[in-house]
Amino acid sequence: MKPLFRLPLSLAIAAGAMMVPLLAPMAARAADRTITVTGEATVAVAPDNANIRLGVTSQGKNAREASEANARQMTNVLAAIKEAGVADRDVQTSRLSLQPQYEQGKAGPARLLGFQVTNQIAIRIREIDKFPGILDRAIAAGANEMSGIEFVVSEQSKLLDQARDDAVADARRKAELYAKAAGVKLGAVTSIAEEGSNPPRPVVQAMRASAVPVAPGEQMLRAAISVTFELAP
Repeated sequence: MKPLFRLPLSLAIAAGAMMVPLLAPMAARAADRTITVTGEATVAVAPDNANIRLGVTSQGKNAREASEANARQMTNVLAAIKEAGVADRDVQTSRLSLQPQYEQGKAGPARLLGFQVTNQIAIRIREIDKFPGILDRAIAAGANEMSGIEFVVSEQSKLLDQARDDAVADARRKAELYAKAAGVKLGAVTSIAEEGSNPPRPVVQAMRASAVPVAPGEQMLRAAISVTFELAP
């Protein structure tokens, strides 16, 4: 059976070309029916670890005298830290220096007064409630230099999961509010992107050692996400 009629090839191509600009605006309108919102949430977490640098600085008339004095003091400090429960794996030498000391403020050649030795260690304290006691013991044993106290949340990523859940709920709440105001309905989620998180923000809460006051406080963990929803009429 033969067809009743057949369009010339040139007319068929022209008809197909006409359909493309008609379909493009329809696809664009469908793609435009979305809403993108940002959801945010924070979780307050108490640090459970602490990092600190402390050490001993000693002087002597010559390099050997200064080194031996420093070694005696540092041996006592290390022993005190170990007795307080800090494991060997959590103690690492971070700085060791020997420097000549010269007389200052006088004209002419500088006069050598002696030598100074500094031995500094980095300590990881995994039970933060022991931090004040460990610090006291180190100071009592001869530590006379301290710097770089840092309080750490050891499982930060897992604790952030709660904030992430809350951030998704916050994004949906905002999107539903906007959709209702616009007289449309919220559809399916088309994309979720996590934004860069801010460094934990400390909230001060005092912890006192007998020699030195310490405040580990809390850290605010923040999650922020960008969520795109479809909109239905």
